[in-house]
Amino acid sequence: MKNTVFTGAATAIITPMTETGVDTEALGRLIDFQLEKGIDAIVAAGTTGEGSTLTDREHEELIGFCVKRIAGRVPVIAGTGSNNTAHAIERTVTACRAGADAVLLVTPYYNKTTQRGLIASFSAIADASSVPCILYNVPSRTGLNMLPETLKVLAEHERIVGVKEACGNISQVAKEIALCGDALDIYSGNDDQTVPVMSLGGRGVITTIGNIMPGEMAEMCRKFFAGDVAGAAEIQLRLLRLMNHLMIETNPIPVKAACAAMGFGKYILRLPLVEMEAENRAKLIELMKEQGLEADA
Repeated sequence: MKNTVFTGAATAIITPMTETGVDTEALGRLIDFQLEKGIDAIVAAGTTGEGSTLTDREHEELIGFCVKRIAGRVPVIAGTGSNNTAHAIERTVTACRAGADAVLLVTPYYNKTTQRGLIASFSAIADASSVPCILYNVPSRTGLNMLPETLKVLAEHERIVGVKEACGNISQVAKEIALCGDALDIYSGNDDQTVPVMSLGGRGVITTIGNIMPGEMAEMCRKFFAGDVAGAAEIQLRLLRLMNHLMIETNPIPVKAACAAMGFGKYILRLPLVEMEAENRAKLIELMKEQGLEADA
Protein backbone atom coordinates (compact mmCIF):
# COMPACT_ATOMS: atom_id res chain seq x y z
CA MET A 1 0.00 0.00 0.00
CA LYS A 2 1.32 3.46 -0.93
CA ASN A 3 1.55 6.40 1.45
CA THR A 4 -1.61 8.51 1.51
CA VAL A 5 -1.07 12.26 0.99
CA PHE A 6 -4.16 13.17 3.03
CA THR A 7 -7.49 11.80 4.21
CA GLY A 8 -10.49 14.10 4.49
CA ALA A 9 -10.99 17.50 2.89
CA ALA A 10 -8.42 19.49 0.94
CA THR A 11 -9.36 22.95 -0.22
CA ALA A 12 -8.50 23.87 -3.79
CA ILE A 13 -7.66 27.37 -2.70
CA ILE A 14 -8.30 30.47 -4.79
CA THR A 15 -5.47 32.83 -5.71
CA PRO A 16 -6.48 36.32 -4.52
CA MET A 17 -5.15 38.90 -6.95
CA THR A 18 -4.52 42.60 -7.27
CA GLU A 19 -4.43 44.50 -10.55
CA THR A 20 -0.72 43.72 -10.82
CA GLY A 21 -0.17 40.30 -9.26
CA VAL A 22 -0.92 37.85 -6.47
CA ASP A 23 -2.36 39.32 -3.27
CA THR A 24 -0.25 37.44 -0.73
CA GLU A 25 -1.73 39.37 2.20
CA ALA A 26 -5.25 38.13 1.41
CA LEU A 27 -3.91 34.67 0.55
CA GLY A 28 -2.17 34.44 3.90
CA ARG A 29 -5.38 35.30 5.74
CA LEU A 30 -7.32 32.75 3.70
CA ILE A 31 -4.75 30.07 4.51
CA ASP A 32 -4.93 30.95 8.21
CA PHE A 33 -8.74 30.67 8.04
CA GLN A 34 -8.44 27.22 6.46
CA LEU A 35 -6.08 25.98 9.17
CA GLU A 36 -8.15 27.46 12.00
CA LYS A 37 -11.21 25.60 10.70
CA GLY A 38 -9.41 22.25 10.55
CA ILE A 39 -8.90 21.63 6.84
CA ASP A 40 -6.80 18.55 6.06
CA ALA A 41 -4.72 19.83 3.11
CA ILE A 42 -4.35 22.77 0.74
CA VAL A 43 -4.20 22.59 -3.06
CA ALA A 44 -2.54 25.69 -4.52
CA ALA A 45 -2.46 26.81 -8.17
CA GLY A 46 -5.06 24.30 -9.29
CA THR A 47 -8.10 25.05 -11.42
CA THR A 48 -9.71 27.05 -8.61
CA GLY A 49 -6.39 28.83 -8.08
CA GLU A 50 -6.23 29.92 -11.74
CA GLY A 51 -2.94 28.08 -12.13
CA SER A 52 -3.16 28.15 -15.92
CA THR A 53 -2.93 31.96 -15.99
CA LEU A 54 -0.13 32.31 -13.45
CA THR A 55 3.28 33.06 -14.88
CA ASP A 56 5.98 30.54 -14.03
CA ARG A 57 7.51 33.02 -11.59
CA GLU A 58 4.15 33.67 -9.92
CA HIS A 59 3.53 29.93 -9.72
CA GLU A 60 6.86 29.26 -8.01
CA GLU A 61 6.45 32.16 -5.59
CA LEU A 62 2.86 31.14 -4.80
CA ILE A 63 3.85 27.58 -3.92
CA GLY A 64 6.78 28.83 -1.85
CA PHE A 65 4.51 31.26 0.01
CA CYS A 66 1.95 28.55 0.81
CA VAL A 67 4.65 26.16 2.01
CA LYS A 68 6.14 28.81 4.30
CA ARG A 69 2.76 29.99 5.66
CA ILE A 70 1.46 26.48 6.32
CA ALA A 71 4.78 25.38 7.81
CA GLY A 72 4.09 21.66 7.72
CA ARG A 73 0.78 21.79 9.55
CA VAL A 74 -1.07 20.18 6.62
CA PRO A 75 0.17 18.95 3.23
CA VAL A 76 0.60 21.47 0.42
CA ILE A 77 -0.38 20.05 -2.97
CA ALA A 78 0.76 22.09 -5.97
CA GLY A 79 -1.19 22.13 -9.20
CA THR A 80 1.46 21.57 -11.86
CA GLY A 81 -0.43 19.96 -14.74
CA SER A 82 -0.46 21.26 -18.29
CA ASN A 83 -1.39 20.20 -21.82
CA ASN A 84 2.35 20.53 -22.50
CA THR A 85 4.10 17.64 -20.74
CA ALA A 86 7.47 19.40 -20.80
CA HIS A 87 5.95 22.44 -19.08
CA ALA A 88 4.24 20.21 -16.53
CA ILE A 89 7.59 18.61 -15.76
CA GLU A 90 9.20 22.04 -15.30
CA ARG A 91 6.46 23.19 -12.92
CA THR A 92 6.56 19.90 -11.05
CA VAL A 93 10.32 20.09 -10.50
CA THR A 94 9.97 23.73 -9.39
CA ALA A 95 7.15 22.87 -6.98
CA CYS A 96 9.22 20.04 -5.49
CA ARG A 97 12.09 22.47 -5.00
CA ALA A 98 9.71 24.96 -3.35
CA GLY A 99 8.72 22.36 -0.76
CA ALA A 100 5.37 21.05 -1.98
CA ASP A 101 4.32 17.77 -0.36
CA ALA A 102 2.60 16.50 -3.52
CA VAL A 103 1.54 17.65 -6.98
CA LEU A 104 -1.81 17.60 -8.77
CA LEU A 105 -1.71 16.75 -12.47
CA VAL A 106 -4.70 17.47 -14.70
CA THR A 107 -5.25 15.49 -17.88
CA PRO A 108 -4.04 17.36 -20.99
CA TYR A 109 -6.66 19.71 -22.38
CA TYR A 110 -7.24 21.08 -25.91
CA ASN A 111 -4.65 18.95 -27.71
CA LYS A 112 -5.89 16.03 -25.52
CA THR A 113 -4.35 12.63 -26.22
CA THR A 114 -5.15 8.91 -26.28
CA GLN A 115 -5.23 6.66 -23.22
CA ARG A 116 -1.71 5.48 -24.13
CA GLY A 117 -0.68 9.10 -24.33
CA LEU A 118 -2.01 9.69 -20.82
CA ILE A 119 0.09 6.82 -19.52
CA ALA A 120 3.19 8.13 -21.27
CA SER A 121 2.66 11.74 -20.20
CA PHE A 122 1.82 11.10 -16.55
CA SER A 123 4.62 8.55 -16.25
CA ALA A 124 7.14 11.08 -17.57
CA ILE A 125 6.00 13.71 -15.07
CA ALA A 126 6.00 11.24 -12.19
CA ASP A 127 9.50 10.11 -13.15
CA ALA A 128 10.67 13.73 -12.79
CA SER A 129 8.86 14.32 -9.50
CA SER A 130 10.39 13.79 -6.09
CA VAL A 131 6.99 13.90 -4.34
CA PRO A 132 3.74 11.92 -4.70
CA CYS A 133 1.52 12.69 -7.70
CA ILE A 134 -2.28 12.94 -7.62
CA LEU A 135 -3.89 12.81 -11.06
CA TYR A 136 -6.93 14.90 -11.94
CA ASN A 137 -9.70 13.66 -14.23
CA VAL A 138 -12.17 16.40 -15.21
CA PRO A 139 -13.59 15.64 -18.67
CA SER A 140 -16.11 18.50 -18.54
CA ARG A 141 -13.18 20.92 -18.70
CA THR A 142 -10.62 18.99 -20.73
CA GLY A 143 -12.76 17.03 -23.19
CA LEU A 144 -10.85 13.91 -22.18
CA ASN A 145 -11.95 11.13 -19.84
CA MET A 146 -9.28 9.00 -18.19
CA LEU A 147 -10.58 5.45 -18.10
CA PRO A 148 -10.41 3.11 -15.09
CA GLU A 149 -8.16 0.71 -16.99
CA THR A 150 -5.73 3.58 -17.64
CA LEU A 151 -5.67 4.45 -13.95
CA LYS A 152 -4.93 0.83 -13.12
CA VAL A 153 -1.79 0.97 -15.26
CA LEU A 154 -0.73 4.37 -13.87
CA ALA A 155 -1.26 3.15 -10.30
CA GLU A 156 1.70 0.82 -10.83
CA HIS A 157 4.02 3.85 -10.78
CA GLU A 158 5.47 4.29 -7.29
CA ARG A 159 4.88 8.05 -7.20
CA ILE A 160 1.34 8.07 -8.63
CA VAL A 161 -0.71 7.69 -5.47
CA GLY A 162 -4.15 9.14 -6.10
CA VAL A 163 -6.69 10.74 -8.40
CA LYS A 164 -9.04 13.67 -8.03
CA GLU A 165 -12.04 12.23 -9.83
CA ALA A 166 -14.46 14.77 -11.30
CA CYS A 167 -15.94 12.66 -14.08
CA GLY A 168 -19.32 12.87 -12.33
CA ASN A 169 -20.01 9.20 -13.03
CA ILE A 170 -20.36 7.20 -9.81
CA SER A 171 -20.29 3.93 -11.76
CA GLN A 172 -16.90 4.89 -13.19
CA VAL A 173 -15.62 5.76 -9.72
CA ALA A 174 -16.76 2.37 -8.44
CA LYS A 175 -14.91 0.61 -11.26
CA GLU A 176 -11.74 2.62 -10.55
CA ILE A 177 -11.77 1.65 -6.90
CA ALA A 178 -12.51 -1.99 -7.76
CA LEU A 179 -9.62 -2.12 -10.24
CA CYS A 180 -7.02 -0.12 -8.31
CA GLY A 181 -7.72 -1.04 -4.70
CA ASP A 182 -5.08 0.18 -2.25
CA ALA A 183 -2.74 1.18 -5.08
CA LEU A 184 -4.60 4.46 -5.68
CA ASP A 185 -6.45 6.86 -3.38
CA ILE A 186 -9.63 8.28 -4.91
CA TYR A 187 -10.80 11.78 -3.98
CA SER A 188 -14.08 13.31 -5.07
CA GLY A 189 -13.51 16.26 -7.37
CA ASN A 190 -17.16 17.30 -7.06
CA ASP A 191 -18.33 18.68 -3.73
CA ASP A 192 -21.85 17.34 -4.23
CA GLN A 193 -20.58 13.75 -4.59
CA THR A 194 -18.28 13.65 -1.57
CA VAL A 195 -20.27 11.25 0.59
CA PRO A 196 -21.16 8.90 -2.30
CA VAL A 197 -17.49 8.67 -3.32
CA MET A 198 -16.37 8.02 0.26
CA SER A 199 -19.05 5.33 0.57
CA LEU A 200 -17.33 3.44 -2.25
CA GLY A 201 -13.94 3.68 -0.57
CA GLY A 202 -12.80 7.18 -1.48
CA ARG A 203 -10.37 9.02 0.79
CA GLY A 204 -12.21 12.35 0.83
CA VAL A 205 -12.59 15.41 -1.37
CA ILE A 206 -10.63 18.19 -3.05
CA THR A 207 -13.17 20.90 -2.52
CA THR A 208 -14.19 24.28 -3.91
CA ILE A 209 -16.74 25.23 -1.26
CA GLY A 210 -13.98 24.59 1.28
CA ASN A 211 -12.69 28.07 0.47
CA ILE A 212 -15.61 29.55 2.38
CA MET A 213 -16.75 26.59 4.51
CA PRO A 214 -13.63 24.55 5.29
CA GLY A 215 -14.79 23.50 8.74
CA GLU A 216 -18.00 21.99 7.42
CA MET A 217 -16.24 20.02 4.68
CA ALA A 218 -13.60 18.72 7.08
CA GLU A 219 -16.31 17.78 9.59
CA MET A 220 -18.31 15.98 6.90
CA CYS A 221 -15.35 13.76 6.15
CA ARG A 222 -14.48 13.19 9.81
CA LYS A 223 -18.04 12.16 10.59
CA PHE A 224 -18.05 9.71 7.70
CA PHE A 225 -14.76 8.09 8.65
CA ALA A 226 -15.86 7.90 12.28
CA GLY A 227 -18.87 5.86 11.17
CA ASP A 228 -21.46 8.64 11.35
CA VAL A 229 -22.61 8.32 7.76
CA ALA A 230 -25.97 9.95 8.50
CA GLY A 231 -24.22 12.95 10.03
CA ALA A 232 -21.95 13.28 7.02
CA ALA A 233 -24.91 13.04 4.66
CA GLU A 234 -26.76 15.72 6.62
CA ILE A 235 -23.92 18.17 6.01
CA GLN A 236 -23.72 17.17 2.35
CA LEU A 237 -27.42 17.82 1.83
CA ARG A 238 -27.50 21.02 3.88
CA LEU A 239 -24.77 22.55 1.73
CA LEU A 240 -26.08 21.19 -1.57
CA ARG A 241 -27.74 24.36 -2.88
CA LEU A 242 -24.67 26.46 -2.18
CA MET A 243 -22.38 23.80 -3.65
CA ASN A 244 -24.43 23.80 -6.83
CA HIS A 245 -24.57 27.58 -7.07
CA LEU A 246 -20.80 27.78 -6.81
CA MET A 247 -20.81 25.93 -10.15
CA ILE A 248 -23.52 28.01 -11.84
CA GLU A 249 -20.76 29.76 -13.79
CA THR A 250 -17.30 28.49 -14.60
CA ASN A 251 -15.21 27.75 -11.50
CA PRO A 252 -13.60 29.82 -9.92
CA ILE A 253 -15.81 32.76 -10.98
CA PRO A 254 -18.43 32.23 -8.21
CA VAL A 255 -16.08 31.12 -5.43
CA LYS A 256 -13.82 34.14 -5.96
CA ALA A 257 -16.92 36.32 -5.61
CA ALA A 258 -17.77 34.46 -2.41
CA CYS A 259 -14.26 34.88 -1.00
CA ALA A 260 -14.26 38.59 -1.86
CA ALA A 261 -17.61 38.97 -0.11
CA MET A 262 -15.99 37.49 3.01
CA GLY A 263 -13.06 39.89 2.82
CA PHE A 264 -10.46 37.60 1.27
CA GLY A 265 -9.14 40.01 -1.34
CA LYS A 266 -10.70 41.89 -4.23
CA TYR A 267 -12.99 40.26 -6.77
CA ILE A 268 -10.39 40.09 -9.53
CA LEU A 269 -10.16 37.32 -12.11
CA ARG A 270 -7.78 36.92 -15.02
CA LEU A 271 -9.08 36.83 -18.55
CA PRO A 272 -10.65 34.90 -20.11
CA LEU A 273 -12.62 34.69 -16.84
CA VAL A 274 -14.89 37.62 -16.00
CA GLU A 275 -17.11 38.52 -13.03
CA MET A 276 -20.31 36.55 -12.59
CA GLU A 277 -23.69 37.88 -13.66
CA ALA A 278 -25.25 40.27 -11.13
CA GLU A 279 -28.33 38.09 -10.63
CA ASN A 280 -26.21 35.01 -9.96
CA ARG A 281 -23.97 36.95 -7.59
CA ALA A 282 -26.96 38.25 -5.60
CA LYS A 283 -28.28 34.69 -5.24
CA LEU A 284 -24.83 33.54 -4.13
CA ILE A 285 -24.74 36.10 -1.33
CA GLU A 286 -28.25 35.06 -0.28
CA LEU A 287 -27.26 31.39 -0.08
CA MET A 288 -24.10 32.25 1.85
CA LYS A 289 -26.11 34.17 4.43
CA GLU A 290 -28.51 31.23 4.76
CA GLN A 291 -25.47 29.20 5.86
CA GLY A 292 -24.58 31.80 8.47
CA LEU A 293 -21.68 33.34 6.54
CA GLU A 294 -21.01 37.04 6.81
CA ALA A 295 -21.00 38.18 3.21
CA ASP A 296 -20.85 41.74 1.95
CA ALA A 297 -22.32 42.17 -1.53
